[in-house]
Parts: sequence; structure tokens; C-alpha cells
Amino acid sequence: MKNWLFLSAAILAEVVGTSALKSSEGFSKPWPSLLVVLAYGAAFFLLSLTLRTIPVAVAYAVWSGAGIVLIALAGWLLFGQRLDAPALLGIGLIVAGVVVLNVFSRTVAH
Repeated sequence: MKNWLFLSAAILAEVVGTSALKSSEGFSKPWPSLLVVLAYGAAFFLLSLTLRTIPVAVAYAVWSGAGIVLIALAGWLLFGQRLDAPALLGIGLIVAGVVVLNVFSRTVAH
């Protein structure tokens, strides 16, 4: 259970880092740029902790699937970016894949 909390924190740190990456404007703004480096450092450190018990394929699938959904939400809330129907469908399929992986796969360490 602790490793899933580490993975959740890693995902949130990655979303913060990616949001700050947009705000850094190509690393031309120092504070958002510093936040990018710190958030990605924390994200990768926390992800490495999860790999002690969660298989890398599963951890990365959950990381990327949840990250895609959360960064799309952040883009909409923070930057006014909109997604069309095909984009929403694609994101839904990614979420469905992560659910299938976690519910039906014997690879997932619970």
C-alpha cells in the first residue's frame, strides 16, 4: 500500500513539474524553471521507490495514464486549453487500459 502512495505522489509531482514547464516559457523564467527541476527530481525519486514492489511496466502504465488525465485537466483549468471529442476519447481509452491492467492483470503487485 505504501508503494502505491509513493506512486501517487510521484504522479502529482510530475504533473506539477509539467505544469511549471509550461509556465517556465522555455526555462526563461527562473522560479517556474526551478519548480520544474525540483518537481521532476521528486517525481523520479518517488517513482524509484515504487519499483521495489510494483513491476516497472505496471508502475509506468499507471504513472503515464494518470499523468495524461491530470495534465489534461491542469491544462484546462490553469491554461484554458480545451480538448475535442477525439482527444477525450483517447484519454478515456488510456484510463480504460490502466483500469484493465490493475483489475485483471496478475502482474500487478497488491
